[in-house]
Amino acid sequence: MEGIVPSENIMISSPTTRTFATWKKMGAETTHDNGKVVEAADIIFLTVKPHILDSALSSINVQQVRKTEAKLFVSVIAGVTLRELEQKLINIGFHPRVVRVMPNTPVTVGFGCSVYCGGTKATANDMLTVNKMLSAGGICEEVPENLINAVGALAGSGPAYIYLVIEALADGGVKMGVPRNMATKFAAQTVLGAAQMVLETGRHPGQLKDEVCSPGGTTIAGIHAMERAGVRAGLMDAVEAAKKRCDEIGATK
Repeated sequence: MEGIVPSENIMISSPTTRTFATWKKMGAETTHDNGKVVEAADIIFLTVKPHILDSALSSINVQQVRKTEAKLFVSVIAGVTLRELEQKLINIGFHPRVVRVMPNTPVTVGFGCSVYCGGTKATANDMLTVNKMLSAGGICEEVPENLINAVGALAGSGPAYIYLVIEALADGGVKMGVPRNMATKFAAQTVLGAAQMVLETGRHPGQLKDEVCSPGGTTIAGIHAMERAGVRAGLMDAVEAAKKRCDEIGATK
């Protein structure tokens, strides 16, 4: 959110001090008191694990929070639906305006992919505010809530899949004699360039792939090896497995 929210307007609450030094260096205020954050802030990001959400909310004394209807809660909690979160906040005395978001880690370098959806009381201005904040870290789109878990499995978990691909490409280069540092840099740049081609040209990835594959050439030989190894099916299975796990977390929290 660099350039969107001044660091001195940010307050972080955590049960540990593990990340406090980083936040303090940026100029943000830190505390162990969740209630202090909710009292001071107009927009509250909930970034806890699903199983400790109830504990985190129970530490808030709503009687000490002025204008509870003015608070916007932005949830980054996997598996917790808007309806569930709204009810939890109602139960402790809030009049909740809630937006559920799913960003991924590349937002930290400005190349993130984020989606969001609004709760029953979220206003149009709330949605615009969240969009503006998330767009500062990359692309951002509103989606129906029934797609949030699937997008999380694709874009939220996706960077880990691509890191594995980059590492494997670099290993292949090393196997063929390319120095490790050079192989990693070239593999990462190749993935970045290929992704940019898809986004900027608007052409189907299959079409772009075909344009690289000359008849009887080196690339189609490599593609054949990848298909034989099940790379395509493996990545599809990874998204499916991550989606199922997210659904399970929501069902068992």
